Amino acid sequence: MNTENVVKHLRVLWRTDRIIADLRMRHLLASLGLRAFAALIAAFGLLMLELAAYFALVQYWNAISAAAILGLVNFMIAAILFAIAAKPPRGRELELATEIHSSSVDALQIEARALQSQVSGAIHHPLNGILPLLIVPLITIIIKNLKKSAPHPAATGAAAAEQK
Repeated sequence: MNTENVVKHLRVLWRTDRIIADLRMRHLLASLGLRAFAALIAAFGLLMLELAAYFALVQYWNAISAAAILGLVNFMIAAILFAIAAKPPRGRELELATEIHSSSVDALQIEARALQSQVSGAIHHPLNGILPLLIVPLITIIIKNLKKSAPHPAATGAAAAEQK
């Protein structure tokens, strides 16, 4: 497991999440604006239909047909705007960001599996990870101790004479 790879994948994941959120936010704002405008036009359509009903009670001919037609046109415009606002976001940017996001998540999962195998290997066989690090210092300590414990022949004769 390489920590640089993990950091790189986390940065890519964070950036793509930001891009995806930005693209979705732009689409949400645009569709919200269109829906608000469609709601306003629908309100005007309802007002016109109410005005048409009023004119129907007051007079029976010209003002009624004009207000009713205007109200129906307003409702049709509102329906068209709602249909446009309901379309899902299109674009290569969102597809690319989603693809990069999924590849970085996959790479992080691979790194996590590698870490898991290293940790489980260290738990099952702890000397396998420590032994290569300890071999060289242990060999040097053993060699130094062997050199110290092996007495020189002249030193052994002088030590024997001192004891007598």
